[in-house]
Amino acid sequence: MFRKELAFAGRIVMVGFGSIGQGTLPLLLRHIDIRPDQIVIVTGDENGRQVAAEYGVEFHATPLTPANYRSLLQPCLSRGDFLVNCSNDVSSVALVALCQELGALYIDTCIEPWAGGYTDASVKPDARTNYALREAAMALKRPDTPTAILTHGANPGMVSHLVKAALLNIARDTGQPAGTPKDRAGWAQLARDLNIRTIHIAERDTQVAEPRKVPGEFVNTWSVEGFVGEGCQPAELGWGSHERHFPADGRRHAAGCKAAIWLNRPGAATRVRTWTPLAGPIHGFLITHSESISLADYLTLDDNGGPHYRPTVHYAYHPSDDTVQSVHELAGRNWKMQAQHRLVKDEIVSGVDELGVLLMGHPKGTYWYGSRLSIQQARTLCPHNSATSLQVTAPVVAGVIWALKNPDRGVIEPEEIDHEPILDFIRPYLGEVVGAYTDWTPLADRSRLFEEDLDHDDPWQFLNFRVA
Repeated sequence: MFRKELAFAGRIVMVGFGSIGQGTLPLLLRHIDIRPDQIVIVTGDENGRQVAAEYGVEFHATPLTPANYRSLLQPCLSRGDFLVNCSNDVSSVALVALCQELGALYIDTCIEPWAGGYTDASVKPDARTNYALREAAMALKRPDTPTAILTHGANPGMVSHLVKAALLNIARDTGQPAGTPKDRAGWAQLARDLNIRTIHIAERDTQVAEPRKVPGEFVNTWSVEGFVGEGCQPAELGWGSHERHFPADGRRHAAGCKAAIWLNRPGAATRVRTWTPLAGPIHGFLITHSESISLADYLTLDDNGGPHYRPTVHYAYHPSDDTVQSVHELAGRNWKMQAQHRLVKDEIVSGVDELGVLLMGHPKGTYWYGSRLSIQQARTLCPHNSATSLQVTAPVVAGVIWALKNPDRGVIEPEEIDHEPILDFIRPYLGEVVGAYTDWTPLADRSRLFEEDLDHDDPWQFLNFRVA
C-alpha cells in the first residue's frame, strides 16, 4: 500500500513541530528514501521532542524571530535542501525569501506572519487579512527560482485539488462534454459552463476527547494558537460576479487581484449556512483561509470591465463541539485567549472529520466531494495523527514529493499544480472519499417565525448563506 516515491540526498529542515509537524515526520520517512540524520527540526518549544527522539531526528527548541531566523536556519540549508514550514508565528514571506537566496525548496500549510501579526490592534484590519499576506508572498514569484509551494495542507491545499475533481465529476454526471482542462482559463471556463455560483469548503469535525473542555480552557483538534489567530482575523471570502447584495460590513481591496472582500468583524464571529453529507445543514464559522482568495482568483474570467465570471468561495467550518464552546467563551472574553489551552490528539476517543468542497448552482443543484476520516482510521493509517491532522499531513508530503520532482517552478499555489498526482497520493489517507448530490439550498426550511432579508429569486446569494 505504501511505497518510497523517490530518494533524496539533501537535508529536510522542519520549522515547527506541533500536531502537523509530528504527523508529517513519519510520512516523510515512509515515502521518501531519506535517513533520519538528514532531517533537522527547529521549533519554538519542547513539544514533540519525544516524537523526534522516537525517529532519531535532530531537535532544536529555539523560537524563530525576525532577529535570529537567518543565523539559525542558514547553517542548515544549502542548495537543493528542503524547508518544510509547519509553524505558527514565523513569517512565510521571510522563509521563502531566504530559501530563494540559498537555493532551497519550500512548502507551508498557510501564509503566516511573524508573531502577533494576526491580532496586533495597531495594524489596520485590511493589513491583517490573508489577502494582504498572499499578495506579499506572490510578490516573490520569479522565474528560475526553487519551487516554493504556498498553502499546501488540507485547506488550503487539498481542497483546491478536490474542486478540480468535483468539477470533472459534475461535468460527467450532467452530460457536459469536457476533457480535463489544461490551464487556468480552461478550469474557469468549465466552472462557468457548469454555472458554479458558490463554493464552500464545508467541514464538520465530530471528534470528541476525554476529558471534555472545562471553563477557562480552549480545546482544539489541530492548533489552538493557529485557530485563534485566524479566527481573530477579519472574515474573508472570494466575491462572485453574480453577487448583488454587498454586505454592510464588507470592504473591498484597492490593489492586487481584487478577487476577494473582507468583513469588518472576526471570522470566528461570522457564521454561514452550509451542508455536509453526514451532518446535513449546519452553521459554520466563516474563517479566513487562503483558498477563499486563490480559488476565486484562479476561476475568474476577466474582460476589460472586470470579471464576467467568478464564483463566491469561502470556508464554512464547524469544528469539534468543545472547540465551538471554546470559541464562544473566547468571544465573551473579547478575543483574549483563555489561560489554559489544550491540543487534543491522543485524548480523542471517537469522531470523524468530514472535510470537502460544496459546489452549488450547477444543473444538479449542490454537490459535496471530500474526505470522511475517523479517528480510528487515522490511527491505523499513520502514527502521531488524528483525523484532522492526517488530512493536512498527507497533502504536505504529497507537495514535498511534487516539488522534488519539479524543483524549479518558483512560488506556486495549489491551483497551479496538476491535481491528479496529488489526489492519487493522498487518497489512501483520506478514509472514505465521498461525492454526494443534494437539493439543499440556504433557503431550505427557513423558519417563518422571523422576518428575514432574503433573496428568494437567487438562492446562491451570499446574503442567503450568512447567519444574521
